[in-house]
Amino acid sequence: MAKRKQEEAPSGSPAWMATFSDLMNLLLCFFVLLFSMSSIDEVKQEKVAASFNQMFSVFEGGAQAIGDGMLISNGVSQLNELDEFINSTGKMDEGQTIDENIAQDLAEAQEQLEEAQMEESEALAEKIQEALDERNLEDEVDVAFTAQFVQLTLKGALLFDSGSTLLKDDAKPILDQVGLILERYADGTIEIEGHTDNVPMSGAKYSNNNELSSGRALSVFDYLLSITNLDPANIKHAGRGEYLPVADNSTPEGRAKNRRVEIKIYNSLSSY
Repeated sequence: MAKRKQEEAPSGSPAWMATFSDLMNLLLCFFVLLFSMSSIDEVKQEKVAASFNQMFSVFEGGAQAIGDGMLISNGVSQLNELDEFINSTGKMDEGQTIDENIAQDLAEAQEQLEEAQMEESEALAEKIQEALDERNLEDEVDVAFTAQFVQLTLKGALLFDSGSTLLKDDAKPILDQVGLILERYADGTIEIEGHTDNVPMSGAKYSNNNELSSGRALSVFDYLLSITNLDPANIKHAGRGEYLPVADNSTPEGRAKNRRVEIKIYNSLSSY
């Protein structure tokens, strides 16, 4: 009688190990995703790595599974600390959540950026003011600055006759010096804005203050391009009409201040 063929033992890992491996891969991807979406410093990163090491032991030898149990001896029963681990990954120092920590980091970064912008604008304003003083233009050009730009303000009466967009001959030498300053200090965007008072236009070439302010800004733009090597792509011009007064329009002195041309020199850290 023929000898019965001995059945071969099944080869490969037990079926439960494949399921367990899939579970571990999914959990690892989940925690890596959480980690990638958070904004943490080096100390917090070390804490996260230590948590992975303690819970999964994937960084040292790989003998431990979850908790203190052995992977082979205790199998998948060592899941008692998983809930605690998942809950703890959403917390940062002193009870802060990840979202709160990100918001705090963003606020601190924004504050530091604004401080740097203000410092750069202030330094640029000082240099421009010195250049104006050297040219005896401190009375014709006012200098101010914000975190975004340094602003040069020229009086409208200095540049134009009433209701006109044609530059006065007396204004051109002043703009010549302003052009030299822009060539020297304006590395980024330049914005030229025309402003008027709120007196309605009557019997003039332009029907309203919007057109007048736009024409004056364009006249300054054209003249600066004709005397400098500034890149036209970096210069914007706009008419703002009567809508951004800097003084009271009910007095002659206030209306005179509102008739002006502003040249804004944006610093390298600005959003423009």
